Amino acid sequence: MANKHHKKDFQSFWHRIRFKYKLSFFNEGTLEEVWSFRMSQLSAFTVLFAFALLLIAFTAFIIIKTPIRNYLPGYLDVEVRKEIMMNALRADSLETLISIQSRYLENVTNILTGTMPLDSIPDIDSLTISNSNYEISRSQTEEEFVKNFEEEEKYNLTSLNPYQVPSNAMFFYKPVSGMVSAHYDADIRHYGVDLVAAPKESVLATLEGTVTFTGYDPQYGNVIQIQHKNGFISIYKHNELLLKRMGDQVMAGEAIALLGNTGNLSTGPHLHFELWYRGTPVNPEEYIPF
Repeated sequence: MANKHHKKDFQSFWHRIRFKYKLSFFNEGTLEEVWSFRMSQLSAFTVLFAFALLLIAFTAFIIIKTPIRNYLPGYLDVEVRKEIMMNALRADSLETLISIQSRYLENVTNILTGTMPLDSIPDIDSLTISNSNYEISRSQTEEEFVKNFEEEEKYNLTSLNPYQVPSNAMFFYKPVSGMVSAHYDADIRHYGVDLVAAPKESVLATLEGTVTFTGYDPQYGNVIQIQHKNGFISIYKHNELLLKRMGDQVMAGEAIALLGNTGNLSTGPHLHFELWYRGTPVNPEEYIPF
């Protein structure tokens, strides 16, 4: 009986929502029917549902394909920040070019007025030379000082092990969560480890410190370097985007860049991470469990 009653209620409900209602429009003066249509509750719900889906699809299309998306809170994503960074680099390049042009015009003016001899003209092209070698050549005085210091310290037993790094009580953050694809190998001048991870993943500062270098290198792409306490320096290469500027103070574990695939030496999205102590490269895997 219960099943029969339930079946009867269902048939009644189905009949009710499929029952068509007639909506008519009449001329008030002549009472003539002008227009009418029939629609059931099921048809009305179907039309409303289809209209809602169409409205949602249209709204999503407007947001994605038009500049109105820039007014949505939180839309300033990585791509927009990258565009801002590229504009800043272009502005810096234009500033350098203007400086070169100003210097050139100043030299020409001084030559025409006779206030500067030709042999004393500074090299204008020196402003555009980009040296990717970060090693600074030593002067004669520095060479003599190093030679004398090595002579004095060659019998000092405390200086026999240059790798006595004060890493005790220091916690090194893992710069990025990924797989080591290339290990530290000083014999082939690979002074760091390569970490493969997802593109645009956050790169973290391994220790607290100060950003001492940010820039683009043709070989290593976007590079950021941080000076830490106790003589440590960490270097992060091949980044997609740098989030810090030179002189910024960073905390350990703070995001400083986005992992990328920039530079001629990069063959895929990864981070080349180096750790230096007082001018000497050390193996990061001895201090950080990757």
